[in-house]
Amino acid sequence: MTGQQTRDAHGTDTAALTGRLHHLPASVRLFDRRKPYVWDVTVTLFWVAAALTDYASSGWRRTAQNLDVPDTHLVVLSLGFTLPLLWRRRHPLAVLLATAPFALLNSWSGAILQAHLVQLVPVFSLALHRPLRRLVPASLIVVLPLVPGALRHPLAAWDAAMGPALWGFTLTALLGIAVRSRRDHLASLEDRARRLESERDQQARLAVATERTRIAREMHDIIGHNLSVITGLADGGRYAAAQSPERAAQALNAIGDTSRQALTELRRLLDVLRDDEPAPADLAPQPALADLDRLLDGVRRAGLPVRATVEGEPTTLSPGRQLTLYRVLQEALTNTLKHAGPDATASVTLSYAPSGAVTLTVTDTGRGGTPAVNDGRGLTGMRERTALYGGTLEAGPHPHPGRGWHVHLRLPEESAP
Repeated sequence: MTGQQTRDAHGTDTAALTGRLHHLPASVRLFDRRKPYVWDVTVTLFWVAAALTDYASSGWRRTAQNLDVPDTHLVVLSLGFTLPLLWRRRHPLAVLLATAPFALLNSWSGAILQAHLVQLVPVFSLALHRPLRRLVPASLIVVLPLVPGALRHPLAAWDAAMGPALWGFTLTALLGIAVRSRRDHLASLEDRARRLESERDQQARLAVATERTRIAREMHDIIGHNLSVITGLADGGRYAAAQSPERAAQALNAIGDTSRQALTELRRLLDVLRDDEPAPADLAPQPALADLDRLLDGVRRAGLPVRATVEGEPTTLSPGRQLTLYRVLQEALTNTLKHAGPDATASVTLSYAPSGAVTLTVTDTGRGGTPAVNDGRGLTGMRERTALYGGTLEAGPHPHPGRGWHVHLRLPEESAP
């Protein structure tokens, strides 16, 4: 293995280890929520072992005021301080109350077992999970049982028992409050992130619904026009049937072509229209490719130089496909006007392939921002229109640096009805 491969493997292993360590706290929290008793029993047994070890090794004698305390009392005190920890998370204040008699006996007897500092564990749980006002009675539960012993053994009891208890309670409470504040802050950030994600999803759904309603209104005009043509052709063919059968046959052929086109548009309309009560139809005629010159002239008058190029032999496109090309071009140029900045120019290329496919490419020399994404609706509408005819749409910064924004639309050959 070469040196480069060794470095790559080391980097990969380090990244994998870092990822596992990053997910470890979340996995531990998830396991604790599912099986909280495992952690509770583990913590309790740890402190029981620590307390009994302190007793067995006679470590308690270094701080004791009375070395003649019976061993039975020492074992009872050790277990009395530690066994109630099993309920420290669910009932921290009750755990403190349960250990208070043992704290009083510990102080009064002069044993001064260090196990009494285990009372700080439920104090931490209290500061972390319960209302902070409960810290006041908790402080009294921790401190008051030490007073009788300090009065009975005044030689060093104030320093040996009262001092560590007071400082320990204060620091533990502050630590619990700090962890609580950080936890609440992270929870607030997560909640805010969820709300923002929900709002974005809702805005996206509203944008899709709005755009589909607008497309449905436009398709309504196209279908209405085709049905009107069919009606006129049918009336004319009925009158011409008796005198000119050839004219009647031509009318029937035209009715067939127009009706097939209308049925195709109707199928697309039914795929798009989701609302039970569609919005009122816009009665204005919908634009087509013949209106592109007027669109480009308007953009030029607005201050954006546009160069337009047509490649290939123009083919006859259905009104819906022409409308899609028109609207995508309109949206792209509008975004260029709004976001490309001063001195920007645009280039439009409309290409017809011999197979019947048509492509539209719009590029600008602006700052290369993301206009279609910023408003939350432009890109959504362009994709919805493109999907109606099985096309593809690419929108984003131009592949070549410094070339601004790039929109590429391709509509495949229109399939036969």
